Amino acid sequence: MTIGFILNGEDVVVRTEAGVRLIDILRGNFGLLGSKTSCLEGQCGACTVIFNGQVSPACLLPAFKIRGSEIITIEGFSQTIEYHEIMDGFRLANLGNCGYCMPGKILCTSALLDRTLSPSKKEILIGFSGIKCRCTNVENLLEAVNIISGIRHKRLYGRSS
Repeated sequence: MTIGFILNGEDVVVRTEAGVRLIDILRGNFGLLGSKTSCLEGQCGACTVIFNGQVSPACLLPAFKIRGSEIITIEGFSQTIEYHEIMDGFRLANLGNCGYCMPGKILCTSALLDRTLSPSKKEILIGFSGIKCRCTNVENLLEAVNIISGIRHKRLYGRSS
């Protein structure tokens, strides 16, 4: 089957079988390696993408579901100002960068702050519930999101929150 969708802002078309997973399409057809193949059950967060505006595990999205959709991978998101704000906040909070979960953490942070610019501790923990990695120190994660919130608030409104 032939499937058209928007990938990182570009209209693309791929020829594949209906049940092939999005993670395999991204890696095999487009060479986008930022999303990792890991649990293949949507439990770890290594394959996280933004699918139609929602954080989603690419391992659970079959090809037939992506027709006409918009998908943003870490490679596409890394071209945005928001990506750089997130990376600055992670660095300032000494949030670990193991390479396995970082793309998922970045995309979850973006989605969370798109929903609410000043999330509560509970909202932050819920927003990251799909990321399972030993490198994540919860206190550093909370600090990072709060720092990034302040950075974004200052950019958008000219002052810190």
